[in-house]
Amino acid sequence: MNYSYNGTTTVSSSGKELTLANAYQYCRQITRHHAKTFYLATLFLSKKRRNPIYAMYALLRTVDDLVDQAEDKLTNGTLAKAEMSSMMVDWKTRLNECYQGNHHNDPIMMAWQDTLESCHIPIELPLDLMDGVAMDIDFKPFQTFDDLYVYCYKVASVVGLMCSEIFGYRDKKALDHAIELGIAMQLTNILRDIGEDVDRGRIYLPLEDLDRFEYTQEEFMQKRINENFIELIKFQIARARNYYTASEQGVPMLEKDSRLAVKISSLNYSDILRTIEDNNYDVFSRRAYRSLYQKLRTIPVIWYKMHAPG
Repeated sequence: MNYSYNGTTTVSSSGKELTLANAYQYCRQITRHHAKTFYLATLFLSKKRRNPIYAMYALLRTVDDLVDQAEDKLTNGTLAKAEMSSMMVDWKTRLNECYQGNHHNDPIMMAWQDTLESCHIPIELPLDLMDGVAMDIDFKPFQTFDDLYVYCYKVASVVGLMCSEIFGYRDKKALDHAIELGIAMQLTNILRDIGEDVDRGRIYLPLEDLDRFEYTQEEFMQKRINENFIELIKFQIARARNYYTASEQGVPMLEKDSRLAVKISSLNYSDILRTIEDNNYDVFSRRAYRSLYQKLRTIPVIWYKMHAPG
């Protein structure tokens, strides 16, 4: 039986036999549709690592879709919080059953179960991610960076840890650097999405940082750009770049056939920060992004740096 991705990760089993090849193809379609920068980087992985990465992304996408749908329904009053809790429990139950060997003919769970046979990925990692994205449902502003760090770890660093098990590594210190890269990428996401989050009535930057730069929450919600705001954003960019720099130490610890993909993903993501600077720190009305050409242009540069003598 063939499944084709139609924009939703919810699959109703027809009872017909599903092949593993089609399950992985379905996961690949999801990755290509939703994560273009990430998908580009996966093309530079060895074949044996691509399918597990697609399975991982598709699994995590089910969490995002579940939370996004729940947020919409909670907002318009068609879903009670108790029902939301039930939906999350159901997802965790299906995940537990997958880890126990029962994928219920679901292509994503089938692909993930197969991935688990070759990669040691503790169930605590996807469960941590579920807890992290659930923080978006009952959102509370982060008072300190330590508070924000916990959120970033759960929604991004655990993904880095899962990827590391698929990429392979020769030194366990690579996991510390995977955590750093996850923090860097999530901080980048937060900066890129400031305008959209304000429209939803949310501020993801630590409130202690707003106080530090004497920029009020009221000004933030009014999308006011002034010198204090620019200094605030410069500070956040510098913080993210520090995490990117620290994470680079982990790349040589990965298996050789995974390093280029990680470098491409990291550089293309960190370049979003440069786009914010090029946009004069206007993150309210201009969403920073990198074009496909800009992403592709980085590849030969990265390759040369990784293979240049000395």
